Amino acid sequence: MFPVHREREQPIFSARAHVFQIDPATKRNWLPASKHAVTVSFFYDASRSVYRIISVGGTKAIINSTITPNMTFTKTSQKFGQWADSRANTVYGLGFSTEQQLQQFAEQFKEVKEAARLAREKSQERFELANPALDIAAPELSQELSEERHSPPLLTVNGPVEEKLFRSKSAEVELTAEKERVKKMLSEGSMCEINLEAELFTLQDSNSKLVEALQEANSSVDQWKKQLAEYQEETDRLRDQVTELEAQLGHPAAGRTEELGRSLEELEALLSAKDQEIHNLQSKKTDVRALEKEREEAMQRLQDLEKQNADLEERVQSAEKTLESSREEQSHSEVEVRRVIDVLDVKICDLSDLRQSLAKLIDK
Repeated sequence: MFPVHREREQPIFSARAHVFQIDPATKRNWLPASKHAVTVSFFYDASRSVYRIISVGGTKAIINSTITPNMTFTKTSQKFGQWADSRANTVYGLGFSTEQQLQQFAEQFKEVKEAARLAREKSQERFELANPALDIAAPELSQELSEERHSPPLLTVNGPVEEKLFRSKSAEVELTAEKERVKKMLSEGSMCEINLEAELFTLQDSNSKLVEALQEANSSVDQWKKQLAEYQEETDRLRDQVTELEAQLGHPAAGRTEELGRSLEELEALLSAKDQEIHNLQSKKTDVRALEKEREEAMQRLQDLEKQNADLEERVQSAEKTLESSREEQSHSEVEVRRVIDVLDVKICDLSDLRQSLAKLIDK
């Protein structure tokens, strides 16, 4: 039946959206009717003057809703709207990717609803024009038949008219019941509207925050790797400087050398621990809060590492100053020794002259 209707119907507007239906059990929760965004189209059946909203997912009709003047499309959020279909006994919901698409769909719904109202009014006018002809023709026909059959023909003629009146009244009753059912469904839908919007926005915010946190964690991990590589290079450079200082001093202080060695070992341990923490962070990306906490701890440890590096640099500078002062003292000592040697040479010369003078005196 569905393909036959589609052949004689013409699409007048289409949009892509995520389709939902109200849960028939609770009348409060939305059930997704499509796994992804599908095409939702307005169709017009010229042979019956009927407007419908149709959406097909694969080989199944997700939406097949005939638009009536009593329907109302309600925008419940910036990108979500809904309408109730009493004939299908459900409420449809559409989630659009942009606010502009929702606005275009709402305007199209309003136009189609007005067109459906005009079509119904024309149909009622045609029906009202047809009824007086029946009323006029009925007495004449009843008179002709009464001449032949007196009372039975009157019942035969009036029977269909009364049946039509009864059907009209029953249609009005059904229409009133339909209106009440639609109002009830809309009221039930509006009760959970705020909760649904809050839940939807919460999920969207949580999803965006999770994506941002994961991206930030990935960039932070890359930065930490670069910093660790820089610290490793800095540690190797400081180690080479310490080795050169020890070679230049020739007799470094044992206690200071051991202290520097311990500092270097602690630094290497911290670096290895930091590398292990990075691997742990990569395996724990899904837990954003734990990842943020570990990132703060890692930053704190990096700050401690920077402080230790600064302390190590100060120690290296102190060792360099000590080496320079030792060199200065050594050069100063050499100058003093030379000066003493010069003084001794002068005294030796004086003693030799004195000896010569004594020897001359003894000879005389």
